[in-house]
Amino acid sequence: MKRQLTVLAALLGAFTLGVSISSAAAATTWAETGTAYTDSLGGGEGVASRADGSLLYRGPASIPLDLRAQGWNHIGDPDIANGYVFDAYQAADTGTSKMFAVTTPSGTRYTYVHPLDSGEKINNSFDAISPDTQWMVSGEWGDQSRLQVFPTPLLNPSTPATGGTLPQAGQITLDRTVNDIQGCDFVTDTRLVCVSDDASGTKFPEIRPLLQVDLPHKLDGQPVTGTVTSLFALPQRSICTGTFEAEGVDYDVNSGTLRAEVVQPGVCVVSTSVYSYKQQ
Repeated sequence: MKRQLTVLAALLGAFTLGVSISSAAAATTWAETGTAYTDSLGGGEGVASRADGSLLYRGPASIPLDLRAQGWNHIGDPDIANGYVFDAYQAADTGTSKMFAVTTPSGTRYTYVHPLDSGEKINNSFDAISPDTQWMVSGEWGDQSRLQVFPTPLLNPSTPATGGTLPQAGQITLDRTVNDIQGCDFVTDTRLVCVSDDASGTKFPEIRPLLQVDLPHKLDGQPVTGTVTSLFALPQRSICTGTFEAEGVDYDVNSGTLRAEVVQPGVCVVSTSVYSYKQQ
């Protein structure tokens, strides 16, 4: 989230849902099934579903004090795999590394630092763990023609067992440029859904689109090309006016529920809408 959360909450209205959304270029059709709300300080950066169906939210207030003291001042959209929580961190724009923190089911936290490679941006907006738990996808800000791939910290045996340095693996090259990806999550071994905060309408007709990235095969640590399709525009509904911000995304494999976050505009910035969808 890029805006200051210094205003009081405004009363949020309820909206009638049930809109079916599809793309002619994609086989998947999603139906909007509901809206929930979370406070932006505690949940406006991302969301992930646990095995029991409960939700984990992340926002600026989620950053532990010890990590903030080390300079990690931004937390991205998280993911959960086998009970392990994966968080994406970045520091100041002048930094030379990004960090992924892993919290085990028992509550122990390990940190994995990735020194920036040549041409790599400092941004660390999200992480998404592959269904086989061996690979972690992340991404940078601005116009990008790739998603980054790392061995999953702790769960991939090639990574240090108690934290350490994390190198990149083979990246996902995208067949078309995307902009301001805020979060991605796996729907299957070969399909991700990603939230874009792109409001230009120049790369895709939709404003702040939900994108689909299809892979020719499951990730194996080698370079691969992903095919990008725009599915639909995320809702921008509020009693307040101003600029919305698309944020985190989660696909709950147990319930089949897709969730996407949109931070409210203006004085309603303290509240984040969480829209739910089901495949039809």
